[in-house]
Amino acid sequence: MKEPVLDHIGIAVASLGEGLALYRALGLEAEGTEEVPGQGVRVAFLPAGDARIELLEPLGEDSPIARHLDRRGPGIHHICLRVGDIRATMARLREEGFELLSEEPQEGAHGMLVCFVHPRSAGGVLLELSQPAPSRP
Repeated sequence: MKEPVLDHIGIAVASLGEGLALYRALGLEAEGTEEVPGQGVRVAFLPAGDARIELLEPLGEDSPIARHLDRRGPGIHHICLRVGDIRATMARLREEGFELLSEEPQEGAHGMLVCFVHPRSAGGVLLELSQPAPSRP
């Protein structure tokens, strides 16, 4: 895989139902919804060309997305780049002085391994790195 590849753009919404209305009117349909308890969100992914739009609804008031909505309101939350080897990418970024929000990849939607780069290390943008989880025997 040529890396990195734009995987999706994450958009914080108070309600998936309300957020989906605009995209449905544009002719986009969600692939389904999924709860990601470890991230405190319910998500819906909408295919849009070679990338996707991810709508993120908080599962509770203590969710990072709920805090984002309180501080900034609805809108773009993050940009996600898919990488071939997330651990190697994380190590390379750390070596070059970039600040990551976790020491190890976390489980994200669809079983992906994910890690976030702090916005102060990424030009003010919350950057997510993702890699499909290795197949289990």
